[in-house]
Amino acid sequence: MPTPELISPRSPRVAAARRLARRNFRGKERRFIAEGPQAVREAVEHRSDGEPTLVELFTTVEAAERYADIVTAALDAGARVHYADDEVLAEVSQTVTPQGLVGVCRFLDSPFEEILRAEPKLVAVLAHVRDPGNAGTVLRCADAAGADAVVLTDASVDLYNPKSVRASVGSLFHLPVAVGVPVEQAVQGLRDAGVRILAADGAGEDDLDAELDAGTMGGPTAWIFGNEAWGLPEETRALADAVVRVPIHGKAESLNLATAAAVCLYASARAQRAAGGCRSVTSY
Repeated sequence: MPTPELISPRSPRVAAARRLARRNFRGKERRFIAEGPQAVREAVEHRSDGEPTLVELFTTVEAAERYADIVTAALDAGARVHYADDEVLAEVSQTVTPQGLVGVCRFLDSPFEEILRAEPKLVAVLAHVRDPGNAGTVLRCADAAGADAVVLTDASVDLYNPKSVRASVGSLFHLPVAVGVPVEQAVQGLRDAGVRILAADGAGEDDLDAELDAGTMGGPTAWIFGNEAWGLPEETRALADAVVRVPIHGKAESLNLATAAAVCLYASARAQRAAGGCRSVTSY
């Protein structure tokens, strides 16, 4: 088995990894950074278009000893593994306190048409979501709720922003994600696939509790989530089959995006797994 290579801070490989902090370089190289043992472990196990997603790994000697299973799996998968000192890790890392493992990964987003062909039952559509931390957290919520896919519209943040990747805590590698899809195209494609479109909005005419009580949420559903500060524009709301608000029973003024997304997605997941829903309660 090959052993990790010692790498210099002046290495072209370090410079190339450092440039991936910028969106234009990520798009040009179709590479992004995944940091920490959880994300790197998921990247090692993931394949995109039949190829290993992880292509390169920077690790300190201490981290390589602590996470020997990850480093061994990376080598087995054909990734180039470099021993790096703290100076190198600081160069390629996007965090203040690197955890000793920084991976360079291939882009892994899926074509929107491929998601539609899979006949999704639960989808999160991020329209006009600009905060990378929120985008990654909603992706994590969708993964936890058992969603089949996430769609980021062309007005939303870059999926591969380092903050988005970190906030997803590995969920980026778990479910299909389409990027750059115009919201009108996303809605029409999902509707043509038999998916009901619900827009989540604090000023929605319909109440989430009422929807659940009425038994209308057991079928295939896509939730549209909007901008953190100003929600969904009227033209996007108009595309939905219903605009639904999460009821506020206490004195809180509102819920943040990720919390509202978790409530909505779990409500759909529960309805779909109940008797008469579109998923069997024993499916997984």
